[in-house]
Amino acid sequence: MIADLHIHSTASDGRLSPQEIVKQARQVGLSHIAITDHDTVAAHKELRRAAAFDTAVTKPVIIPGIEFSTDLPKYEVHILGYYIDIDNGKLNDQLEIILQDRLQRAKVMVDKLNKLGYSIDYRRVLTIAGQAEAVGRPHIAKALVEKKYFKTVAAAFEQTLAQNGPAYVPHYKMTPEQVIRLIEQAGGIAVLAHPGLVGNDDLVIDLIQAGIHGLEVYHPEHNQAMTNKYLGIANKYKLKITGGSDFHAIPGRYPEELGSFTIPTAIVESLSM
Repeated sequence: MIADLHIHSTASDGRLSPQEIVKQARQVGLSHIAITDHDTVAAHKELRRAAAFDTAVTKPVIIPGIEFSTDLPKYEVHILGYYIDIDNGKLNDQLEIILQDRLQRAKVMVDKLNKLGYSIDYRRVLTIAGQAEAVGRPHIAKALVEKKYFKTVAAAFEQTLAQNGPAYVPHYKMTPEQVIRLIEQAGGIAVLAHPGLVGNDDLVIDLIQAGIHGLEVYHPEHNQAMTNKYLGIANKYKLKITGGSDFHAIPGRYPEELGSFTIPTAIVESLSM
């Protein structure tokens, strides 16, 4: 029995709809999945409306999740929330603040790009984003590629949209402590995503001391040494252990297909204990 607890859909920056994710997960035999879109639970609400959230009668079991970016400019600190109440009032109020900030941020970045000579339209960016609530740099980068200013999304990022790039605009974020408390208020479990990408193990320990509940030990960008190290840290501090593919369905980015990077279902069962 295999599972995947880190998946992104079209509700943020993934390329498959929530329904397509569920269908593919079923086809490859995943017993449990967590859709963890950036700063939104829209995928889970969509699945509920589509009656695909009835985990009592269908596989895979769908764990309601989310991924937050945090306000630590020098480091990539993302926090995953599992088993959250997607209808929690405080959670949804905060997500609305983030949503409105993302939209305003995208407008400012498009304005900056136009002043730099890249003629793209904000309405086109929203069209590219489609149903995504988390409008962001990937959608702007796709607009730049569409207008043939760059050959790839990666090149657009590198030359214009990367942090400290000429069109970069920071967006509203909560501190790690605020994110942890918000996830707790929504009845969830807060897990530090891909700790190996944080780039500072002292900070990882600080986050543990701030109340993080678990570490994403298993991740495609963790080599074996990193996996062993964070497994040891999780055991030392008696933390939950999770893992997932960070799947976006982006060609050329591993994994390109669901089921290519999985974890044993036993890890999922221990997460909910």
